[in-house]
Amino acid sequence: MRDPQTIQVNDDARLIPTWSIVVATVAFLLVEYYFWIVYPAERHHHPPALGFRIYFNLSWGLLIALYFLMVGYVSKDAPRRGMSTRFWMMICFVMPGGIGAVLYFLLRQPEMSRCPACGTHVQSDFHFCPQCNYQLTASCGSCFKTVRPTDAYCTRCGHELAADHFPARLRVLDR
Repeated sequence: MRDPQTIQVNDDARLIPTWSIVVATVAFLLVEYYFWIVYPAERHHHPPALGFRIYFNLSWGLLIALYFLMVGYVSKDAPRRGMSTRFWMMICFVMPGGIGAVLYFLLRQPEMSRCPACGTHVQSDFHFCPQCNYQLTASCGSCFKTVRPTDAYCTRCGHELAADHFPARLRVLDR
């Protein structure tokens, strides 16, 4: 396990594109402008308490900004997973209240990577390439779960990995 002090900020935060950050900032500022300047001028009775106004205005502004940040994230994350960017961005825009983003996170595919031998796109949880049979990750000879090449025992079933044949377990280090 890694030392908690050395854990980096989530790499997924880099997937939010600049255009999404700009649109979210502008949307936040427009919502604040509306609720602090335009809306109070149209009212004919007493405004609510200042604390309520601050909470209400900031929460609506942050929700709108988060909406655009989520659409930007989906636009960058969907291609990494071999999913249709246009379809999922449209779902995120059309479905109200962030339901589209929740659906995206529930239904998204595993990340895709390339096989080092033949260049085929494969899911990151594959042990072998479906095109050329190249071993992508080391696996246990008993339960076939992914293990680190340096492990002595399988973390899932406790199988002694040294008993496995070298090509079956560590062929990935052989190349």
